[in-house]
Amino acid sequence: MKKIFGTSLLLAGMTVLAQTKEDSIQFNRISTEILNNGKGYSELKELTKNIGNRLSGSEAYEKSVQWAEQKLRDAGADKVWLQEVMIPVWVRGRESLHIRTSKGSWKNIKMLSLGNSEGTGGKDISGEIIMVKSLDEYEKLPTEKVKDKIVFFNYPFNQEHVQTFIAYREAGAYRRTAASLTAKKGGKFAIIRSLSSAFDDVPHTGNMRYQENSAKVPAITIGNTSADELETLLQQQKIIAKLNSNCGMKGEKLSHSVIGEITGKKDQEVIVVGGHLDSWDVGEGAHDDGAGIVQSIEVLRTFKKLGIQNNHTIRAVCFANEENGTKGGKQYGKTAKENSEKHLFAIESDAGGFSPRGISLEMDDIKRNQIKSWGKLFLPYGVYNFEGKYSGSDIAPLHEMGVPAAELVPDPQRYFDIHHTAEDTFEKVNRRELLLGSAVMTQLIYMIDKNW
Repeated sequence: MKKIFGTSLLLAGMTVLAQTKEDSIQFNRISTEILNNGKGYSELKELTKNIGNRLSGSEAYEKSVQWAEQKLRDAGADKVWLQEVMIPVWVRGRESLHIRTSKGSWKNIKMLSLGNSEGTGGKDISGEIIMVKSLDEYEKLPTEKVKDKIVFFNYPFNQEHVQTFIAYREAGAYRRTAASLTAKKGGKFAIIRSLSSAFDDVPHTGNMRYQENSAKVPAITIGNTSADELETLLQQQKIIAKLNSNCGMKGEKLSHSVIGEITGKKDQEVIVVGGHLDSWDVGEGAHDDGAGIVQSIEVLRTFKKLGIQNNHTIRAVCFANEENGTKGGKQYGKTAKENSEKHLFAIESDAGGFSPRGISLEMDDIKRNQIKSWGKLFLPYGVYNFEGKYSGSDIAPLHEMGVPAAELVPDPQRYFDIHHTAEDTFEKVNRRELLLGSAVMTQLIYMIDKNW
């Protein structure tokens, strides 16, 4: 009996070693194919240079829908379709911010309105600026100190965090709530310091929201250098600001997410890989999230090119409207539920096209530990961090339905220098880093498809 038991253990160990060797060979095939022949970098150039930024509801976004549909077909998808989704339409228009001291002349300040903010209707709104450095400080201000003032929320991006997304989440509360908090105490409009890790004067836009029954006062953002200069001036004298902006919501319109898939050979259970097709209306949306789009398409192309026979259906989703509504992700989840589709797994790439460093896992411990057990396979490709427990906003509806979810984790140190700015351009993306991210996503999907 001991001999039989020992032989069984030996055979089991040999099987595991054989599987590991086979997987290692397949990982190498995937990486070699993508780094030599990957289309993602050239496709990203097409998307950013021929179409450019593509805010949901814009003509450019509709062009990107047609582009993504064709690229999925070129990648060899067995089926490609457009999923209808009603999206909010927000338009920026012309805008300007000027400040002056009581005796000085007006000085132009670089700025951007926050996404979904209402503007001034093309009229000047002016008033005295007051500054706070935290939400707690603001809450302690009596209403009479805020009424008819402009509130400057000067909360800096916390440079102490090695994981920059932690600093971003902390600062994000100011972007989301500044307008409604200002309106609650009778302020005229809100200025926030950009959610930026950079030491420059580039303003970063992003989504804000109005609380129910809140007056819709404007909310704008300024770069770090301007914020520092404004802080210094406010410590010395009274400062007046003047805002003129034409931004605002323009209702809703019918648009589309773009979906392509390669059919499973064993069953129709779905594995999702995706990114969001829309971007903000400044820059070119290269890292956010053109990178995630081309990486997701590359997964399908690589499976087809290498002849990998996938057991389950692998579906690439180019989500609409992540930036200012997440309507595409919500509609995808709603449709999947209505159609009783079974999803095994979903991963999103929406943290930039920098070198991959990890995979964040939002799932139960059994699934998490299984993926972590594959860590040695990923290590030669620079991926070592499996400790995160979050996933992307577009696949959140799937996770809420019980689907194990994940997000690719690239090196985060440069992302918030350019995030949501005019600096997010194709030139900021490195070919090898982008394609290595595609390889890691494809390797993970290969392991999920084989083992789940």
